[in-house]
Amino acid sequence: MNPIRTRIAPSPTGDPHVGTAYIALFNRCFAHQAGGQFILRIEDTDQVRSTAKSEQDILNALRWLGLHWDEGPGCEGECGPYRQSERTAIYQTHIQTLLASGEAFRCFCSAERLDSLRQQQMEAKQSVGYDGHCLHLSAAEVDARLANGEEHVIRMRVPVEGDCEFDDLLRGKVTISWSQIDMQVLIKSDGNPTYHFANVVDDHLMRITHVIRGEEWINSTPKHILLYRYFGWTPPIFCHMPLLRNPDKSKLSKRKNPTSVGYYQAMGYLPEALLNYLGMMGWTMPTGQEKFTQEEMVANFDLSRVSLGGPIFDIEKLDWLNGKYIREDLSDEQFIARYADWAFDRQKLLKIVPLVKQRVERLTDVADLGSFFLNGLPQLVATSFEHKQLDTETQLKILQFALWQLEQLPHWDRDSVEQCLQGLAAALQIKIRDLLFPLFIAITGKAVSASVIESIAILGIDISRARLRHAIAVLGGISKKQAKTLEREYRELG
Repeated sequence: MNPIRTRIAPSPTGDPHVGTAYIALFNRCFAHQAGGQFILRIEDTDQVRSTAKSEQDILNALRWLGLHWDEGPGCEGECGPYRQSERTAIYQTHIQTLLASGEAFRCFCSAERLDSLRQQQMEAKQSVGYDGHCLHLSAAEVDARLANGEEHVIRMRVPVEGDCEFDDLLRGKVTISWSQIDMQVLIKSDGNPTYHFANVVDDHLMRITHVIRGEEWINSTPKHILLYRYFGWTPPIFCHMPLLRNPDKSKLSKRKNPTSVGYYQAMGYLPEALLNYLGMMGWTMPTGQEKFTQEEMVANFDLSRVSLGGPIFDIEKLDWLNGKYIREDLSDEQFIARYADWAFDRQKLLKIVPLVKQRVERLTDVADLGSFFLNGLPQLVATSFEHKQLDTETQLKILQFALWQLEQLPHWDRDSVEQCLQGLAAALQIKIRDLLFPLFIAITGKAVSASVIESIAILGIDISRARLRHAIAVLGGISKKQAKTLEREYRELG
């Protein structure tokens, strides 16, 4: 019997998500409980959005949580390389196999034709998908178009009739009609593979035995099974985990809850407490105990104990668990050491000191001037935002627009933050001094403090986002109707 091999395959296109850590934890526990291997693969086929910084943030977050991998970047094995951007030749070889067998075909349809087709299908209330326009092009016509250098993609054939059936470890038999499956693009016009194609090729070549992933991938599984069939490979066993949910049962998203692992690290959560909490998401120890180590979870792990009900990511429950770890597991000496490592990180202090030092006359001034860097959410009330020129509605708009603008920054540094906010002030035709007022309150808890632009840059998007949202809530929040109006106005600003 082949050893169990599982994997986590994050895309380095944003912050390291707690959902990624959650899936990584369950993959690691399943593999290690059976004496198998846990593999980390970086799926960076999206060359436009993938960044080296995002990849490094993901690696750092997993290491911080203790989710170490057996094979992957920095821990090479015989199935590498472990970045898809370094496996291009492998994909090119395998797509030729499908083209030769006729299971894949070249599609020369323009973006305009595909947009028009999509619009027609939507108006006719039909399933939206590719109509097979290029499916029956002759070899001669394909060769002629290639000779002319026409841009194209490569798609997969999909059966017209019947169903795809597969067994899911948690859900049993799953049946999906082939009529619901689009003729998926396998190779993009730039020559890079799509997620679906690279995913299957890599899972097979890396000898992945069990694919444990979020339930949002259930409807894509027929595409993957079809590719395994076309290549003549045995597919892995699939297991689709329930998605993490907000308290209102909606899918966990950064619009409603902090989702970045970096946020919880910056807020002073212990990694062992956060990992323990992720382990409680839809799974329970046989003893029913709520506080357990990763080693205890591995020793007792059984996927059959996973509940399909969407697990609620409740910050208050996490706070309670984190408090238990602090009180029960840390001696006074250990507490001092952990707090010092978190609060007095040298690299962070080197950024903070220049801001507060210019205002300090006595060392006792430091705590008052710089405490907001070590706080979670400032203690605010609506009256904190009283201003002669700006009413509440305008301040809500400023805070929301600033949040949206900052979230779009490709590079996070002082100059980028300043340009972003200067541009917003110009677009809103508001003096920069006035625009910064509600930001000062939201970020520092005070009307006057160290440079708010510098502070935002140092605090980072995770904490800054949380504080801006907190300020919006303190000012009464934004209704769904107001949100639609603001979104329309924000788009009009360009």
